[in-house]
Amino acid sequence: MQMHAKRGAEPPNDTTAATRQTRRDRPMVEIGLNAAILAVKDNEPQVLVVRPDGEVRTGIDGLPFGPFSPVEHRTLEGGLRAWVSQQTSLDLGYVEQLYTYGDRGRHALPDDAAPHVVSIGYLALTRLVDEAASLRGAWRSWYDYFPWEDFRNGEPAVLAEVIVPHLQAWADRPRPPTAPQRTILRAERVRMCFGLAGAQWDDEKVLERYELLYEAGLVGEARRDGREVPEDLDATLATRLGLPMRYDHRRILATAIGRIRAKIKWRPVVFELMPDEFTLFELQRTVEAILGPHLHKQNFRRLVETAGLVEPTGVVRTNTGGRPAKLFRFRRDVLLERPSPGVRVKTGWA
Repeated sequence: MQMHAKRGAEPPNDTTAATRQTRRDRPMVEIGLNAAILAVKDNEPQVLVVRPDGEVRTGIDGLPFGPFSPVEHRTLEGGLRAWVSQQTSLDLGYVEQLYTYGDRGRHALPDDAAPHVVSIGYLALTRLVDEAASLRGAWRSWYDYFPWEDFRNGEPAVLAEVIVPHLQAWADRPRPPTAPQRTILRAERVRMCFGLAGAQWDDEKVLERYELLYEAGLVGEARRDGREVPEDLDATLATRLGLPMRYDHRRILATAIGRIRAKIKWRPVVFELMPDEFTLFELQRTVEAILGPHLHKQNFRRLVETAGLVEPTGVVRTNTGGRPAKLFRFRRDVLLERPSPGVRVKTGWA
């Protein structure tokens, strides 16, 4: 805390060379702001990614980000919105803070002596009306980065063919002396996170699954950060494990996906991604895109209607390519009627 001198007293002279050197020797910290901006377009969950100037064609995808300036930004969220608008020309709607990431070396620079960056991650939702975000921004399916999370067409082949055997081999190896001591063994973590040996798959454990793959050296960021990589993990197998992202942005995105998967079961945030009017089939496909698995049509409709989440508009859409479909809208009164009005689907399986 800064102490003010008594009125009329001479201000302390702190501009000496020794003081300036001391200031330079102090550890410095910068606050970074990262946004995982999610949308659903054509039944596909999308995330907005950017690349640095000059690397639009050859660079690695990253999330929109920028430093927080206490002078220019009144709040952290205000700073985030300003950076996103500058980088993507997109005005955000729903925004919530995810987590603070402060690991040293998160920028993966050799002999890193730059100021330590503490990054605050945010989840933002938007309706994807215009796909042209900016010259630096592009919308991509988040399953390009997490292909093992997409169960809409059954269990992803990469799980049984690549991920599970490599994780089991990793779990059987002795723990290195430098590895952190954990209460839960490696094999138990693999079993719980990936639903093996009778355990149930939890669609919300996106971050936990990614962290295991990172520890086992199976994702591109692990190789980049100098972790030990399995000898038989060649380039062909590596490409099946999703696209890497800049810095720790895939970790932030994993946190955002896990958060939205949990959130839609308890809060009506899915309607932040829907147009004002929609069919129940469109709502189902949006929920499926977010959660991963295919849902039973009649059960889903019964769940949504009995929960009072939607109401009919009285309009019927005829250009569906099949039978005419009723249009619905979000019934806002449910916010006053129930403390946790979400789409409470059960997606776990053994």
